Amino acid sequence: MTSRSSIKQQIQRVREQAIVVAVNRLLATKGYDAMTVDEVAAEAGMAKASLYKLFTSKEELAGAAMVGVLDRALAFVDGLRDEASQAAEAGVLMRPLDQLKAVTRWAMQTQLEGEMPSLPAQNSNLSASLQSNDAYMDRLIALSNRLSIWITEAQTSGQLQAALPPELVLYTLFARACDPVVALLKESGQYTHVQIMDWVTSTTFDGLAAAS
Repeated sequence: MTSRSSIKQQIQRVREQAIVVAVNRLLATKGYDAMTVDEVAAEAGMAKASLYKLFTSKEELAGAAMVGVLDRALAFVDGLRDEASQAAEAGVLMRPLDQLKAVTRWAMQTQLEGEMPSLPAQNSNLSASLQSNDAYMDRLIALSNRLSIWITEAQTSGQLQAALPPELVLYTLFARACDPVVALLKESGQYTHVQIMDWVTSTTFDGLAAAS
């Protein structure tokens, strides 16, 4: 590889990253249907024609952003797994329920910071496009498998209701990434991010009923 081609590839990666960041921000604030390619180009600071040289469609743009957020989620989960392994070596056991709560808080924090792209509706063109996106599906399956291990361990040990279908628990956790309750509480301007995360985490895992 020549020095010139290496520099060219680096420039392309920087441009791609700028585009993905722009798409992620627009998906988080406007959603897929309202986002336009013109807005992405303007947000990324480049001509629309230059953008189309890297991404050929709106669906491809959104897919790249979704892959990016899944990469971040996997990195966070793998970090938790490493911490748990190190703690176990020191004789300290980390509860799977606490791991699931940490992931839930991470998802809400990402949303509160305006960095979580909103999930597509089941009947949208984006949803169909993502299902045929191998990079997206591979990461989604990997994340689901990691979380499912903790869910099973939490149910087996009595930390979560064993009667609940594991997929119900998994989907409930995924929903926290785009929970309208989180957005509404943030928009009210009355509460801190920590308060919102504490309350929604509590209702997610403990429910709304008063402790008896």
